[in-house]
Amino acid sequence: MSVLDEITAEIRRRTDFSPKTGIVLGTGLGALADEIDAVCRIPYRELEGFPVSTAEGHKGEYIFGYINDVPVVLMNGRVHYYEGYLMEQVVLPVRILGKLGVKTVILTNAAGGLNRSYHAGTIMCIKDHNTAFIPSPLIGKNDDSLGTRFPDMSRVYDRHLIELLHETAAEQGTELEDGIYLQITGPAFETPCESAMFAALGADAVGMSTACEAQALRHMGINVLGISCITDMAIDNEDTVTTHEEVQRIANESGQKLLDLVKGTVVKIENE
Repeated sequence: MSVLDEITAEIRRRTDFSPKTGIVLGTGLGALADEIDAVCRIPYRELEGFPVSTAEGHKGEYIFGYINDVPVVLMNGRVHYYEGYLMEQVVLPVRILGKLGVKTVILTNAAGGLNRSYHAGTIMCIKDHNTAFIPSPLIGKNDDSLGTRFPDMSRVYDRHLIELLHETAAEQGTELEDGIYLQITGPAFETPCESAMFAALGADAVGMSTACEAQALRHMGINVLGISCITDMAIDNEDTVTTHEEVQRIANESGQKLLDLVKGTVVKIENE
């Protein structure tokens, strides 16, 4: 039995709750964990073989419950490549969601802005991503039970889910941008030269998570929606100092808009 199957079996021994939608909460966006009508909480540290988050702001637990009467499972915190884990371990938590029967995953994150029309607090719907600067989570022997050896990545982020997100934003009066997300390894923030290069490659936002998870989820045939909260402007940053504390502060301030978007979109997905 694989590690994925062992962890899935352990979770199933604790709960038979089977939602079709999963949500990954990024830096500063854990407030949704306090709003869910939880039926079961499973800390990552209680699952043998599970990578445990060391990043500040990532509590590290699965939460099964209801949001607006819709059954969901939350990942309250994720692990990152910069924490020293193998990329295979980084994507293990979202792969578990697929093993549990989840069909749609909403990935959220805090990101640096590269598009000069953005500002701290901008909410960006991820329409595509660039993973050229990180190792692929699909390297190594392919697990055919998860997906094909050479998965198509022409449409990582589901177009219909993007439409539902925009409908929700319009109903809530929330400004929503569409953009391309680029993932780097971290943990260092970008230099001005790097930010300029990423922008020249067409990226609108940069961060240290999410794209690898989306790649692993699409490998499994799971529908993906990605949303970034722009917490700082990475472009033209020669005269600014970016800190994790500042990123968390902006994410917390803008978090309610993002959480309302997620909650509204979850209901639309359930009613499809």
